[in-house]
Amino acid sequence: MTTKRMILAAALGSLVSLGTAVAADEKAETEKCYGVAEAGKNDCHTASHACAGLATTDKDPAEWVRVPKGTCEKMGGKLEAPRPI
Repeated sequence: MTTKRMILAAALGSLVSLGTAVAADEKAETEKCYGVAEAGKNDCHTASHACAGLATTDKDPAEWVRVPKGTCEKMGGKLEAPRPI
């Protein structure tokens, strides 16, 4: 392996490690907030669909988004998913 390739490999490895650390830190400082997502801006699946961005109505109680820790209930959301009927 040439010196340039070794430097490039080390730089890429550092970027991947940094991205993983930032993502873990970001997740630790956020919480799932149910009932505040706008249509098309939910973060993940529910019982009615399997992907982020598929919410069809604003503030559906089953849809969630990640928000900064401590802000969900101030926004009118809930920290727990609604119980199925």
